[in-house]
Amino acid sequence: MKAKVLAYYLPQFHPTPENDQWWGKGFTEWTNVAKAKPLFRGHHQPHIPADLGFYDLRLQEPRIAQAEMAKEFGISAFCYWHYWFGKNKKLLNFPFEEVVRTKKPDFPFCLAWANHSWYSKQWSSNSTGHIMLETATLLMEQKYEGIEDYTTHFYDLLSAFKDDRYFKLHGKLLFVIFDADNFTDFPRFKQVWNELAKKENLPEFFFIAHYIVFNTGDKLEKYKSMGYDAVNFSLHAKPFSLPENSTKIMEIIRKHFTLGPKIVDYKKAIQIMDSPLYEHEDIFPTIIPNWDHTPRSGRFGRMFKNCTPELFKEHVRKTIERIKNKPEEDRVIFLKSWNEWGEGNYLEPDLEYGTAFGEALKNEL
Repeated sequence: MKAKVLAYYLPQFHPTPENDQWWGKGFTEWTNVAKAKPLFRGHHQPHIPADLGFYDLRLQEPRIAQAEMAKEFGISAFCYWHYWFGKNKKLLNFPFEEVVRTKKPDFPFCLAWANHSWYSKQWSSNSTGHIMLETATLLMEQKYEGIEDYTTHFYDLLSAFKDDRYFKLHGKLLFVIFDADNFTDFPRFKQVWNELAKKENLPEFFFIAHYIVFNTGDKLEKYKSMGYDAVNFSLHAKPFSLPENSTKIMEIIRKHFTLGPKIVDYKKAIQIMDSPLYEHEDIFPTIIPNWDHTPRSGRFGRMFKNCTPELFKEHVRKTIERIKNKPEEDRVIFLKSWNEWGEGNYLEPDLEYGTAFGEALKNEL
């Protein structure tokens, strides 16, 4: 295998009391996916799942089927999005906790802490790459409560960290932090978790900062100085960045007065998402098979058009070429994503292409 591929995995495919309250009884990620409509001629919506169907992650069977398929496509591990808001408040935790409890599927995993607040609307860009209205209502605030809460957080996940399936890099437990910029207390968090790991006879953590790149700039040194072991660069937002001679007012006008989403051809996008920065030993690239945020944000969304398995294969090939001279242990690629259906960003089979995107990844690996 030319690279280890870690696939970000969204657990929001089961009802929760909070989502019932905020969005209506029985809401899951499938709600927005199924009701999506084309916004212009040639816009393919809705995207309908094929082999795995509209699954419910409360059930073990789809979780096992996903892992078997991911293994077939050459994916090394699922990187589950994890939601901890402080003071033992967590959301969407059931599927992963069942994976740990039942010991199934027999497939490697790690965690990515989605440490950001939740809002009622997500329409325009903010500093973390989310999309939100200025008038959005705060639903769940991300808080950092200090040593006691960091300790509680660690022990809540201890059974996962002790699981033989937990993915390690350089012999350490891999853990991704989504919003590294706003987690200013990270150095203390790292110290607490590594001390607790030692106490529990576990290896230390390999902490990765997830960075959504909008324009140019290398934040590697900043994150390394904070204590991160590496950075996962995701360039999916960069194709939508403002031209250098554009102004903030022009972007506001575009967002609020245009009749459709912001569109970039995927063939152009994969060129922009290729970067020599990926050759750095401590930067892990991200591959993006597709993107269409309109099921969540309508005409305020962003999307790549003309996403095909052939172009994705080219994207994967370019990325592997960037990392081929790294030490074998550091030839790591993140896939965004395994199942972000509401963002039109998934590798799972759909009715349009079947398993072709997964086969493209497998063939390049």
